[in-house]
Amino acid sequence: MSALPYGPPVRVSPLIRFGRWSFLTVGIVYGAFHQNRLSKREAKLREIEAKEKPIRDAKIAAEKALAAAAEIKALEEMVNKK
Repeated sequence: MSALPYGPPVRVSPLIRFGRWSFLTVGIVYGAFHQNRLSKREAKLREIEAKEKPIRDAKIAAEKALAAAAEIKALEEMVNKK
């Protein structure tokens, strides 16, 4: 077994050990609480987006059709000029 570079490990104070574990536990509980809260909010947003998706898709399709028609018209004008 090789020697440790900084000497033998030092015994950590029980107060410091308790503080570390306490902060770890509080952090896990805090994260779980906020994850639950944010996942509920995201679920509501997904429901709203699912209701609006057909309207948005129809609008995008109409815009694409207008853009395609304008492009065809521009191409026809370029061909007719020559």
